[in-house]
Amino acid sequence: MADRAPIGSGWRERAPAVLIVFLLAATPLVARALGDPFIVKVATRVVVFAIAAVALNFVVGFGGLVSLCHAGLFGVGGYVVGVLAWHDFNAEPLLFLPGTSNLLVSIPAAAVVVGLLAAIVGAISLRTSGPYFLMITLAFNQMFYYGAVALQKYGGEDGLQIMSNVTLGPFDMSDRYRFFYLALAFLAAAMFVLGRVVRSRFGMALRAASRNETRVIAVGVDPWRYRLVAFVISGVVVGIAGALLAAGQQFISPVDMGWDRSGDLVVMTVLGGIGSVWGPALGAAAFVVLELVLSSWTSHWQLAFGLLVILIVVGLRGGLADLGALAFGRRGTETAHG
Repeated sequence: MADRAPIGSGWRERAPAVLIVFLLAATPLVARALGDPFIVKVATRVVVFAIAAVALNFVVGFGGLVSLCHAGLFGVGGYVVGVLAWHDFNAEPLLFLPGTSNLLVSIPAAAVVVGLLAAIVGAISLRTSGPYFLMITLAFNQMFYYGAVALQKYGGEDGLQIMSNVTLGPFDMSDRYRFFYLALAFLAAAMFVLGRVVRSRFGMALRAASRNETRVIAVGVDPWRYRLVAFVISGVVVGIAGALLAAGQQFISPVDMGWDRSGDLVVMTVLGGIGSVWGPALGAAAFVVLELVLSSWTSHWQLAFGLLVILIVVGLRGGLADLGALAFGRRGTETAHG
C-alpha cells in the first residue's frame, strides 16, 4: 500500500484545488465587469458537473471501478429536489409529508435517497468485476432513466419544471450569483473531503485493492466492503450534484440521466486526470466550455471535440491534471494523493 504523503507536502498537493476554487470564485466578478450574466450560468454548470466528475473519479481513479450508473444517480438527486418542489408548489402532500422548495431539506433528502440506491446498486454490481460490472451498472442506469420517463405525473419524457422559488433557509436562491457560490462551496467541500478520504487508511486500502486484489485479500482485508462504501460515498456526492443541477436550472429531465450522460462523466474524469482528486474538475470545465464553443461554430462539433480529447489524452497521459502538476513541480503520476 502507498504510504501517507510526507509532512509538509499537503499544501502543494492541495494548492491546485485551492487555485481552481479561487479562479471559479472570481467568475461572477468577471461577469459583472463584462455585463454578461451568461458567464455565471456557464460557470455554474461547470461547477455542478465538476462535483459529479470528482465523485465519479473517487471510484474510477482510486477504486478501479468504471461505473456507467452515475448519471442515473445524478438524475435521481435532481428528481428528488424537483418532486419535492412540485408538491410544495401544488400544496399536495407526498406520502403524508408536505413538499418543500427549501434546499436545506431537499438536498439532504436527495443525498439520503441516492445513498440508499447506491448501496443497493453497489451491493449487487460489486459481486462482479471488469466488463460485467460495467454492464450491470449500465443496466441500472437505464432502469433509472426509464423509471423517470414513466413518471407522467412529474412530466415524464418532457421533464419536470420547478415552478416554485427555491430557497436556502431564508435566502432566495433564484439569484444566480448566490446560487453559484452555493454550488462552489459544495465543490470545495467535495474535493476537500474526498481528498482526506483518499489519504486516509481507508483510501490506501481502496487503492491497494484496485492494484492487486489478491494481495489485499491475503492480508485479511475484504475489498468488497471498501468498494461498497466508496461507491455509496461517490453516489451521495453525485446525487448532490444532480440536486444542484435541478435547483439551478429549475428543471430536471430524463435526458440528464441517460447512458450518454454517464459516458460524458467518464470523459470528464479521464480528460481531467484520474490520478488526482481535483483533476476531474478541470476535465468538467474543459468539457462544458468546449461543448459550448464548438457547438456554436458547427453542427458537427462532436468530431472536433473527439479529436481534441484524443490529442489531450495522448499528449498528457495524466490528463489536464498533468499541466497543474507541472506548474506545482510535481509529476502527474505523483498526484494521486491530491
